[in-house]
Amino acid sequence: MKRIIIIVLSLAIVFGFIFWRFGPSISLFNQPTTNGPITLTYWGLWEDDNLIKPLIAEYQKQNPKVTINYVKQSSVNYRTRVQTQVREGVGPDVFMIHNSWLPMFYDDLAAAPSDVFSISGYKDMFYPVAQSSFVKDNQIFAAPMEIDGLALFYNVDMLSGIGASVPKNWQEFMDAASRMTVKDSSGIKTAGAALGTTGNVDHFSDIIGLLLFQQPGVDLNNLNSPQVAEILRFYTGFVIDPRRKTWDVTLPSSTQMFASGRLGFYFAPSWRAHELRVVNSSLNFKVAPVPQLSGKQVAWASFWGQAVSKNSKNAKQAWQFVQFLTSPNTEKLAYQQASKVRLFGEPYSQTSLGPELIGDPVVGAFISQGPIYKFWYLSSNTFDNGINDETVKYFEDAVNAVLQGVDPQSVLQTIDQGVKQVMDKYTKPQVVTSGR
Repeated sequence: MKRIIIIVLSLAIVFGFIFWRFGPSISLFNQPTTNGPITLTYWGLWEDDNLIKPLIAEYQKQNPKVTINYVKQSSVNYRTRVQTQVREGVGPDVFMIHNSWLPMFYDDLAAAPSDVFSISGYKDMFYPVAQSSFVKDNQIFAAPMEIDGLALFYNVDMLSGIGASVPKNWQEFMDAASRMTVKDSSGIKTAGAALGTTGNVDHFSDIIGLLLFQQPGVDLNNLNSPQVAEILRFYTGFVIDPRRKTWDVTLPSSTQMFASGRLGFYFAPSWRAHELRVVNSSLNFKVAPVPQLSGKQVAWASFWGQAVSKNSKNAKQAWQFVQFLTSPNTEKLAYQQASKVRLFGEPYSQTSLGPELIGDPVVGAFISQGPIYKFWYLSSNTFDNGINDETVKYFEDAVNAVLQGVDPQSVLQTIDQGVKQVMDKYTKPQVVTSGR
């Protein structure tokens, strides 16, 4: 009995010393607590406090020990700014990333815990493009509150004036655009469609991205091909082919032209509708899905998601907040709040909510394209000084060269080599040397 007591006391002394010396660093004794108050910093874009506060208030009502500090950010240098701060450990817990940014942010993000978002649940909730954008190595790195991309805005009066229907394919599109174009000796007065240039066609790179996906045989890993040359010919033909000329480099921007009622067809994301309505409240326009080239149905996606910093001290709680933001009830609340100050809110990312908006004359087109959205690194208006801006520049230079008379095939080697360098820079692991 005495021997047993001695053994027990000895073990107690040993374990007591271990706990005193190493306990604070042992994970068993160092699990983060969720009982105390938590503050999360959330960086957003565009949305003012008055639109976000009702969402945050609802979350804090359900989670009284969590405080959310919302900070609206400028889009200027946003990508580099948020990435720098996250890497320095002083950035936000939750922040927005474009759906094309995962290659640039992969090492900076905390993956979603499986008990917050599962892969199977994520696939059921969101459109396929969300998974291709934000899921890598079977881990979820962001979740969308919206779905958006390119759709076809059309002037109802101009289209009905020629007795045409909304085009479903590119041939119908070209025919209607040609008939809506009005010219005189000084040039185009009313343009049928805004395509063919870079400087005055807003979202020109998204249009080219759409065409790359629609053209059969295009390999994005080998852009030096006859198929890509044909896309450049098709796109610039709206300016340099006299048989189907509907646009010109001398015209105002496509957004200005459409807002003034002088443009029949205009490709843009949903948020442009707010700008159009402000500029011209009497403009009679609707929005349709993009025309298709073949039996393969493809649309172009460009949208934003909510991500969590790898350096967040409360990553799980941050992901729980993201789960709340992207839930059906919160998306509906956000849509209702935004609709009080503009035409509509963000088109729902939740597939279950799609039927509620499918009949809308503006938003419905973006929802209907949900299952067929694809993306690449030609997204406009990301202002990322990175994978999109650098890729867009190569295509911009190529289009401008073709407009100056250069054969499309001859510019493709530069595009192919340049884009491969961009992809290597942003999509492959960087080798870091010690500098010693």
